[in-house]
Formats: sequence, C-alpha cells, structure tokens
Amino acid sequence: MLSSSRTTIIFALGRVAFGAGLVATPGRAASGWLDEDAKRPPTQVAVRGLGARDVALAGGAILAAREGFGLRPWLVGCVACDLVDVASTLAAGDALSARARWGTVALAGAAAAFGAALAVRAES
Repeated sequence: MLSSSRTTIIFALGRVAFGAGLVATPGRAASGWLDEDAKRPPTQVAVRGLGARDVALAGGAILAAREGFGLRPWLVGCVACDLVDVASTLAAGDALSARARWGTVALAGAAAAFGAALAVRAES
C-alpha cells in the first residue's frame, strides 16, 4: 500500500497536469466544458486563473508531503476549491450542456472526495 505522502504526491501531480493544461491551452482544454465560450479571450483569462490555482495548490501539497510539514491545510484548500467548482457548475444550470455540467460535477466531486480522504489521513 502506498504511503499517505506518496498518494498525495500522485494526486497532486494530476492536479498540476490538469492545471498546466488549462494555463497553456485554455481554449482547447476548456472546450468540452465551456463549448464555444472557451475560445473567447475573456473566458481564457478565467480558465488560466483556474489552472494556476490548481498548480499552486498542488505544488504546495507536493512540497508539504515531501518535506513532512502541514499537508492537511493544502488538501483542505484543494477540497474547498473543488466543492466551489461543483457548486458553481450546478448554479450555472442549463447555461452549460448536460455533458459539461455532469462531467464537471463528476470530476470535481471525485477530486473533492479523494482530497478529503487524503486530508483525513494526513498529519496536520
């Protein structure tokens, strides 16, 4: 079985990859989520910010896991952001396609659940 720190690093590396994709290619990375709006420059500003958020939170979690300090706050931050992603997606209602809405709810919800499980196991 993988250690809590190693599992957290794997989880966080996934977040880094996802966030980096949003930063590097926001129109392409968000097209399945935001359809044609993903091509709009103002939308890409927000998508890049979202990606940078994931990279920063994951980077903090990786550093905390590697150095053995304060991991739980980083994971709680990840969970909080994922839950806001779920809530804001649901609040958008029919403005998002059903595929985009439920795909986002599933992805962010799963990330929140996994992050919460890691936070419970982590040392504060």
